[in-house]
Amino acid sequence: MSLAEIQSAIERLSFEERAKLAAWLHGWKDDEWNEQMKRDIAAGKLDSILHEVEEDIKAGRTREMP
Repeated sequence: MSLAEIQSAIERLSFEERAKLAAWLHGWKDDEWNEQMKRDIAAGKLDSILHEVEEDIKAGRTREMP
């Protein structure tokens, strides 16, 4: 099934069915993505980004999130 077919099917759902789908999607855990992130961090693939963030914090180029 393609994304377009899924989107079309979702548009045909009732309000109640869409609400149930939204609740299910909200609670869905993307374990595969989380595991990939853990592997990337362990392999040092994000080290340069983390270093850049640390430098921005030290230089005062960040602000609190609202």
